[in-house]
Amino acid sequence: MGGFFGATSKRDVILDVFFGVDYHSHLGTRRGGMACLNKEKGFQRDIHNIENSPFRTKFAGVTDEMSGNAAIGCISDADPQPLLMRSNLGTYAITTVGTINNADELVSQYLSFSGGHFTAMTGGRINSTELVAALINQKSNFSDGIRFAQEKIEGTLTLLILKEDGTLIAARDKVGRLPVVIGKDDDGYCVSFESFAFEKLDYQRVRELGPGEIVEITPEGITTLVEPGKKLKICSFLWTYYGYPNSSYEGMNVEVMRTRNGEIMAAADKKNGLKKEDIDFVSGVPDSGTPHAIGYANESDIPFARPFIKYTPTWPRSFMPQNQLERNKVAKMKMIPVHELIKDKKLLFVDDSIVRGTQLQGTVEFLYSNGAKEVHMRSACPPIMYGCKFLNFSTGTSDYDLITRRIILELEGEEGEKHIDEYSDPTTERGKALLDCICKKLGFASLGYQSLEGLIEAIGLPEECLCTYCWNGKD
Repeated sequence: MGGFFGATSKRDVILDVFFGVDYHSHLGTRRGGMACLNKEKGFQRDIHNIENSPFRTKFAGVTDEMSGNAAIGCISDADPQPLLMRSNLGTYAITTVGTINNADELVSQYLSFSGGHFTAMTGGRINSTELVAALINQKSNFSDGIRFAQEKIEGTLTLLILKEDGTLIAARDKVGRLPVVIGKDDDGYCVSFESFAFEKLDYQRVRELGPGEIVEITPEGITTLVEPGKKLKICSFLWTYYGYPNSSYEGMNVEVMRTRNGEIMAAADKKNGLKKEDIDFVSGVPDSGTPHAIGYANESDIPFARPFIKYTPTWPRSFMPQNQLERNKVAKMKMIPVHELIKDKKLLFVDDSIVRGTQLQGTVEFLYSNGAKEVHMRSACPPIMYGCKFLNFSTGTSDYDLITRRIILELEGEEGEKHIDEYSDPTTERGKALLDCICKKLGFASLGYQSLEGLIEAIGLPEECLCTYCWNGKD
């Protein structure tokens, strides 16, 4: 995924942007970067790898290196950024969030007529943010360039630009799959992916950008360059998984949604015959599964407990080595059991989602090895049937990376592709077969998924305003 934060003000904003970006660290674990505009030195920029050390540590002391009344920064789960570009539009810094599915095609088109070049990374791949800048620079102004880039790109593009006069330009993707929110204090404005990030810095919320809206921001005010569109398709996973609990999107708070989501799941289980005597404790798979589980426990009247705790002092985030053997070892070392809450207990866990199933299988084996009598699992969202083609969540080389699609292939080969809707419905024979196979593969005593209707109810927005592609394949 990724996220960004920027500010333009009558005062120095480096510390604000440092903390604002740090508050986006849950959105990525690969790279962090900052760029600022200094009156004497011009643009300054710094990028660090944060795979084994968090943003805050890598950028400690940034105020000794940078200063300026305008700055942007990002957490990136993809390419190094922000980038500094010198073009027909002037010199500017740019950071992006999104996915470009047709990058190779766009690069080839650009090189065929421009006579230009790109900086190639390992393997010959092009930095996606540099590609975005090349598209923008084909027009005579930023708003036309951004709209041109968004039209050409198959995927999603949300961005933040810092111009050489200290002005910020913020653009939300065409249908608003990702959030962009503006805050204000007495000296200027900030732009953020996560709303809570600037609230802690004493900025007051002004508004969210609409789908496809582009604005220009100075310390004095906000100018709309492109009016927002009418079609909204914000990503539902903001609430179920990768959004931070304190944030709100389109007026709907993440923590409130997750608690309500758990309540809806529990009500459905009670209706289907689950009795509180059947389960000793309800727990969440840390960390994002926890609020869903609290809602489930409240509604079911089953005690909430934490049978295992993640060890976070030295592993505060999901730092994972590239080597699979090391990844498995790290995942195991982070889980510390509470034996009194596991041994001979019937446990029901709620996870935010079940994607590939590999880590969850390790969790279940860990619980049984510590004496659990039964491990029941509930997913806070419907079965994921399609890899996301708009963002960097649930992506892979194939839909068959998803446990659901692998099992459908095992059950009836390519014929199963024609019946994905049935497999998504637990009341059908195919849906029951899918649940049964996942239970056997991952060791669950029982398995349940939140329904799409229940998820939409928990979010509280109209279905037509939500992107649900990964569950039903509908754009």
